[in-house]
Amino acid sequence: MSIRETRRILLDGNAVDVVRDGESLVAGDGRVVSIADAIHLPPVTPQKIICVHLNYISRVKELQVSLPPAPTYFHKPVTALNAYDAAVIRPEGCKWLNYEGEIAIVIGRTARNISPAEAGDYIRGYTVANDYGLHDFRDTDAGSMLRVKGADTLCPVGPGVIEGWDFRGKRIQTRVNGEVKQDGSTDEMEWDMHYLVADIARTITLHPGDLLLSGTPAISRTVYPGDVVEVEVEGLGTLRNHIVSGPTAIRSDVGAQPTESEEVLSTAQGGDWEFRGIRKPLPPAH
Repeated sequence: MSIRETRRILLDGNAVDVVRDGESLVAGDGRVVSIADAIHLPPVTPQKIICVHLNYISRVKELQVSLPPAPTYFHKPVTALNAYDAAVIRPEGCKWLNYEGEIAIVIGRTARNISPAEAGDYIRGYTVANDYGLHDFRDTDAGSMLRVKGADTLCPVGPGVIEGWDFRGKRIQTRVNGEVKQDGSTDEMEWDMHYLVADIARTITLHPGDLLLSGTPAISRTVYPGDVVEVEVEGLGTLRNHIVSGPTAIRSDVGAQPTESEEVLSTAQGGDWEFRGIRKPLPPAH
């Protein structure tokens, strides 16, 4: 299958699907816009966004944990969806926003009760994702990570969906202000793309456009307003976003409030609280 890249952009006030042709994007009616001038939207409209907790061996070694016998997952609301070159918002009153560069699987056909060997036939393609986490809320929600991973703008994906791409042996790298922070390979994955799709589809129907985020390599760390974060995946392109603050603070008259517990600080700065409750010294401040 040949490689094909599609994107969704705002063109003359409308959301339009376009096909990449070199450095241009071509709409079905023939209109052409340069990539540099395009206003990108998320390339798909999912009904659900499902993420695997732990999958890359470098991340396992960093956290000094053992993989579970099968993948575990969490859910990001579709309202967290964000696009290429858009702002990722860290709410006022929060400090511990971490990046996680990932590859997102894009479902192409309704999938239910399929085998890993069949799963590839149900995948439309792949896109780049950044599974941001707001660790100020690490102490809430009893491990569901709804507030940590589910805030608005915390799931940028794009810039496009690549069809015909082979996920094996591909490099994934995250850069902050041009400095490499994460550098891994899809060969580190304990469970590949086909396994993840088949696993979820045993009990949850997957629909066209649904996204499955497939895990992150080692070194998820905090970013701050003004930072530019890029996730580059070999053959999929580069997802770029910038961090902004606010504009409003977390309301104090309702709900759990941001905290700076040892769990929050340890996780944000490289700890292992997501997977076990063993206390260990915090890394040096920097």
